[in-house]
Amino acid sequence: MTADLPQPAPMRAAESNTKPRFKVPPNSCDTHFHVFEPGYPTVPDPLYGFPDGTLDQYLRMTEWLGIERMVLVQPTYYGTDNSLLVDVLKKAGPRCRGVVRIEEDATDKELDEYHELGVRAIRLDLFARASWPTADIVAYVRRMADRARPRGWHLQFYTPGTVVRDLLPFFADLEDTFVIDHMGYMKESDGLTRADFDRLVRVLDGGSCYIKLSGAYRIAKDKPLSSVEPLGRALVAARPDRLVWGSDWPHLTDGQRDTGELLNLLADWAPEEADRRQILVDSPARLFYTD
Repeated sequence: MTADLPQPAPMRAAESNTKPRFKVPPNSCDTHFHVFEPGYPTVPDPLYGFPDGTLDQYLRMTEWLGIERMVLVQPTYYGTDNSLLVDVLKKAGPRCRGVVRIEEDATDKELDEYHELGVRAIRLDLFARASWPTADIVAYVRRMADRARPRGWHLQFYTPGTVVRDLLPFFADLEDTFVIDHMGYMKESDGLTRADFDRLVRVLDGGSCYIKLSGAYRIAKDKPLSSVEPLGRALVAARPDRLVWGSDWPHLTDGQRDTGELLNLLADWAPEEADRRQILVDSPARLFYTD
């Protein structure tokens, strides 16, 4: 690591997060968080310095907000070395599930061991493959779906909005269950339009697609979080049963971000209690807690 990497801000105290403006239902799940602990191997060229975001800090935050279940997602910082994820799953127990990143030559034995620990999905980093021809990306996705399917896992897409847009015809026909992170990452600053987003919303009609209500600040960039509300409301109006919520904690690289504020976006995007229950409880249960 070099000194010129962006240095993440220190983590805010758990009790400084805004309390929920709605009653958080039992078994509510944060389907997207990361953990960083010293002593684990990182990729040789990380995009940021070592973040302040331990498991203990995260669990204090979830207790403060009333979140009982959580899904640890392997960050790019650790690449395909899932050793920290494995240790966190062992420590956190069955309320915590995992999403791994793997090499294509990962053995079935490795994947079976991950499953026993609570892994239920493979994360596909298409930022790293954004320069590939679309046909090559589709072939890669199909190969990874073949690895996920025998275990009842799904695929999770960490993907630039431009790649999401190019893959929409493929996504519409993909029968394997999959989740698109960060609301499709469709940022205006990348040239994505509301028409592109509306095409993404229509993909939900196929029944295999879930979209993660996470990373609103990634989409808003320098605008207020309220600027993302039309997108959140459109998704909820279309298929609340195909949405999950994720905090994206520790909010790289801003540990001072208010996780409670992000949870409270659901009060505006999904004002009906039944819709929030589907987003926070029912859909995560289908994806991560059915066995």
